[in-house]
Amino acid sequence: MSGTTIASPGGLGRQQIADRLAQAFEDGWIVNLGVGMPTLCSNTPIGDRGIIYHAENGVIGYGGVLADGEEDLHLVNAGGQHVSLNPGAAIVNHADSFAIIRSGRIDVTVLGIYEVAANGDFANWKVAGAKGGGIGGAMDLAACAKRVFVILEHTTRDGKPRLLRQCALPVTARGVVTLVATNLGLFEPAGEAFRLREIAPGVTVEQIRAATGAEVIVAENLQVIQVLTG
Repeated sequence: MSGTTIASPGGLGRQQIADRLAQAFEDGWIVNLGVGMPTLCSNTPIGDRGIIYHAENGVIGYGGVLADGEEDLHLVNAGGQHVSLNPGAAIVNHADSFAIIRSGRIDVTVLGIYEVAANGDFANWKVAGAKGGGIGGAMDLAACAKRVFVILEHTTRDGKPRLLRQCALPVTARGVVTLVATNLGLFEPAGEAFRLREIAPGVTVEQIRAATGAEVIVAENLQVIQVLTG
């Protein structure tokens, strides 16, 4: 089905997808947020959980993205967005930031990607037809983080599936993805298929299967995602 064009239902908005992933973060975790949609996770209310957000550029313990006029022009996350600092935050050297990654201290990394395979492979550094790409820190994070969560739109702009049986693009890392969040639901790679754990409001299982390039297994206790933001 990977070459098929499907009209994907809308489902969740980008912040809502990030909200659902952020709900999975546990108290005390150090959470690396990659460039793009992952940075939206820092906007999600986390209650009394002690989450430390880590950015590759060395900002450790940051908070939400700030609105225009509220920002410190010298303080940005890995995506260049102006962010706030939480109590106890630190600014460290880029090399020290990667030492945190490579020493295995990251509990979960959240990465924006192009494709994910049912066996946990993912691709996020090069698109089809491009002469080059940008791997960034994704390879280090995939190899060293305790968990890899990925966040993406379920289909491309022209309606092709991004959740596939096998990645068609050059693979960043193999077999590492533990959780997949899209506008249609929350999934786990299950080898030959994706397990649908939670479904977006207003979306059907049939719509998800039609928009996915691999088999979809429905969890016995399938839940509807609880939306935090409008």
